[in-house]
Amino acid sequence: MTLRVALLLLFVSLSAGCVLSGDFNPMKTSKGRDEAREAYVQLGLGYVQQGMTERAKVPLKKALELDESDADANAALALVFQAEMEPELADQHYRKALAARPSDARILNNYGSFLFEEKRYKDAYQRFEQAAADTLYPERSRVFENLGMTAAMLGERDLARQHLEKALRLNRQQPRALLEMAELSFEDRHYVPARDYYDRFSLLSEQNARSLLLGVRLATVFEDRDKAASYGLQLKRLYPGTPEYQQYLSEQ
Repeated sequence: MTLRVALLLLFVSLSAGCVLSGDFNPMKTSKGRDEAREAYVQLGLGYVQQGMTERAKVPLKKALELDESDADANAALALVFQAEMEPELADQHYRKALAARPSDARILNNYGSFLFEEKRYKDAYQRFEQAAADTLYPERSRVFENLGMTAAMLGERDLARQHLEKALRLNRQQPRALLEMAELSFEDRHYVPARDYYDRFSLLSEQNARSLLLGVRLATVFEDRDKAASYGLQLKRLYPGTPEYQQYLSEQ
């Protein structure tokens, strides 16, 4: 739902009484309160998507005043506090959202991503596993991608590979999963599949410091000096202060 539609729905929800009769108040009906709460949540999410987290709090607070246990309102507030680097508050609202809707794959996946950011990898893995159990979740490939990234951070390389392969079976166009598979394959000295994953990644995504370093390493293995030099120059120009660039220098 767009921000404009949310505003219109909110206006209609709160003003319907004036249209129908002078005495009718839609906020006194369950249906009216539900529609108003949904509109407040959508308005809040619209602000979040625009990066206006402070403004988002106003409609989301109103949504919680109508139902403090509402899963969508709490999940949206969790995103707000996550963006504002308030991890304790974000965690609190994620838990409230899941208390109301414990099997919601979207909320579980978002919570897992938050826990991953906080380096709580075991907790993140558990939430991603729960999200993956919903076989009809339309973003399930992202969940397996997240499972793979988390397993890699836990040192479970074989498990990471299994999850990433599953993610790519569900959706072949996932740059993050492709880069991770390229990295794992390179570390295992499986250079041909590593190059294949890397080339597929390069078609889908802009380069970053990590991918450029891997590009240099692969080009060196395949004795492509021009490509190795090109990746090295990009790394120097775009990411001079990164650990990847320092690693590149140490390998020259």
